[in-house]
Amino acid sequence: MRIITAREFRGKQKDYLDLAEKERVIIHRGKNKKSVLLTPIDESTETDVFFSDPQMLNAIKEGIQDVKAGRVTSIRDLKNIWADIL
Repeated sequence: MRIITAREFRGKQKDYLDLAEKERVIIHRGKNKKSVLLTPIDESTETDVFFSDPQMLNAIKEGIQDVKAGRVTSIRDLKNIWADIL
């Protein structure tokens, strides 16, 4: 297992992404922020935390159907997002 800082990660992203395929790489983000574990995506959904959850899969499918049906909210002004959402 390797623990690195966010600054180290930014400087050597490719190296750490490659390393994450062989061992755990944890990025420590500093004070008051949670650390992050780099995890390669497995083709199998059995080991994936999100895609092995039936509720998550259902929510994704519903979201895709909403987009296809045009049930979306367009944001016209990025500086005033809430005006379009509310």
